[in-house]
Amino acid sequence: MSKITEQIEKIAQPIIDELNLELVDVEFVKEGRSWFLRVYVDNPDAPIDIDQCALVSERLSEILDDLDPIEQNYFLEVSSPGAERPLKKEKDFENAISKFIYIKTYEPILDAKEFEGYLQSYSDEEVEIEVKIKTRRKTIVIPRQKIAVIRLAIDFSAKPDR
Repeated sequence: MSKITEQIEKIAQPIIDELNLELVDVEFVKEGRSWFLRVYVDNPDAPIDIDQCALVSERLSEILDDLDPIEQNYFLEVSSPGAERPLKKEKDFENAISKFIYIKTYEPILDAKEFEGYLQSYSDEEVEIEVKIKTRRKTIVIPRQKIAVIRLAIDFSAKPDR
């Protein structure tokens, strides 16, 4: 996490707490010639709506205009993390147990860098997922330091009994 995203998290957290929302992630990225500050929020009690995102955006924008913590020009975006939200915090992993996830690794594990399966368990050191290979299910253990991306995913092949 960069210094800017850490700083923005500290600024945004009180606003988000006051609105009884959850801060999921903060990104500060350059795309083309433009910089984007993306703040992902969720509502733990119900689906988040556009009015809640707009309210966070308005309040955060006012504070950022006053403090001016980012040198370059940027676009502020506040949105839901979506159905494929990243797993960042301990709570995210807890809530994802038995759910379908996607993992991309920095280097191949068992000759692959991408995995989709059901999260079985996790620790500070590793993540255990159950993947389907043809007609068989197999459990794979992936070291956390080798994980580049881990997020919820949508299982389009799932049967109603899963």
